[in-house]
Amino acid sequence: MLSNKEIVCPEQLIKLAKTKGPIKVVIVNAGKAVSIESTKQAVKEGLIDPIFIGDQKIIEGIAKDMKWDISNFEIINEPIENNTAPIAAKMASEGKVKIIVKGHIHTDILMKAVLKRDLNLIGKKRLSHVWHMTLDKNDKPFIITDGALNVLPKLETKMHILKNSVDFAKRIGINKPKVSVLSATEEVLESVPSSLDAKELTDRAKKEGIDADVFGPMAFDNSVSEKAAQIKGINNAVAGKTDILLVPNVEAGNGLVKMMIYFMGACAAGVVVGGKVPIVITSRSDEAQARLASIAAAVVALD
Repeated sequence: MLSNKEIVCPEQLIKLAKTKGPIKVVIVNAGKAVSIESTKQAVKEGLIDPIFIGDQKIIEGIAKDMKWDISNFEIINEPIENNTAPIAAKMASEGKVKIIVKGHIHTDILMKAVLKRDLNLIGKKRLSHVWHMTLDKNDKPFIITDGALNVLPKLETKMHILKNSVDFAKRIGINKPKVSVLSATEEVLESVPSSLDAKELTDRAKKEGIDADVFGPMAFDNSVSEKAAQIKGINNAVAGKTDILLVPNVEAGNGLVKMMIYFMGACAAGVVVGGKVPIVITSRSDEAQARLASIAAAVVALD
């Protein structure tokens, strides 16, 4: 059942990012081949101008092995993993870099450093994560949020997640995104709390004038399949035409994304948005093409 399909970075995402690059970024704890390989590809595409943080000897050794001359790039020698994140966060706070890219470091360590209030990397918006999903290089993107950062978001947090994802969708060329607020059912049921939130989110989106078609609760089949929606008699602007799937919790989003990766060979470009700088959060098992796509998504997410 596992897919053997080669993961490929979407061309349109790279094309959009090229219009903004090269952008100064910091690679946090960069001492692994996959991190340096994706950075090399992003430099080659003209997307970024990197600063490396990590064990300098290891970074230089990996670059040498892949025949990449990095002598023109700054390397901050810090061999201790937990010390690399505060350095990166401070650089972003001071405006020295526009994007933070996670290397071989635990997400919680990186985010703990970013979330320090005295660094002012967080504004009035709540941080949230978006996945830009594609199956081939010319595929139409499908956005899933939030499958990585907000574990069990309350309604107010979901409003931030909604607004952040709509903003990101517009930046990749979806002028009026169709947002499906996911639940296990399309009915509003007291016994299914996510359906209550979905209905409230739909109502608030209309009240606040969010420039998107937002509807929920929607089950997954009705969100992505026009045929399923027609059979069930569901008729709204989102049914079967979803651009953004807003999931009720991190387990739903993370599981869906991982299934698309491992069963379908999808390229998952993940980025944290809503703060002063985009933050690329990749899994340590992600391939170089997915990491390249994530860097491109972060460049596109910039103001």
